[in-house]
Amino acid sequence: MDTATELGRLIGPLRRAVLLRTRRAEDLPDLPEAQIELLRVLSDAGTLAPGEVATRLRVAPSTVSNLVRAMTASGLVERKPSSTDLRTVSLAASPHALDLLSRYDRVSTEGLRHALTALAPESQQVIEEALPALTELLGALEDQRD
Repeated sequence: MDTATELGRLIGPLRRAVLLRTRRAEDLPDLPEAQIELLRVLSDAGTLAPGEVATRLRVAPSTVSNLVRAMTASGLVERKPSSTDLRTVSLAASPHALDLLSRYDRVSTEGLRHALTALAPESQQVIEEALPALTELLGALEDQRD
């Protein structure tokens, strides 16, 4: 099996293991990954127009509309009308959503740190040294989507 195949088979289960462990440890709601990504964008930006959210997530505007509809109903996203154009809105993560995201990040980091310390020192070093290459891989994959 080649590197791409093995990495592809490992990424999903690894991500799911982190999510599951984090949700159980902190009794967090089962938010889909797409909702977490949207919250990250809003957390970083403050407020954004729906079209800008779609651009940053590299998804269709209709995908953002569907996510926002569900997330507004559950109190995770707030719609803020524009002061200059009543036809447009900006989106913001609710205080509740920002708290959930903060808790998720804290607990997932703690869980990963704990799991890493259970590995042999050589394995820890290999993972640490691979981080720049994985960051570069993410950039290459994002460039392919454009």
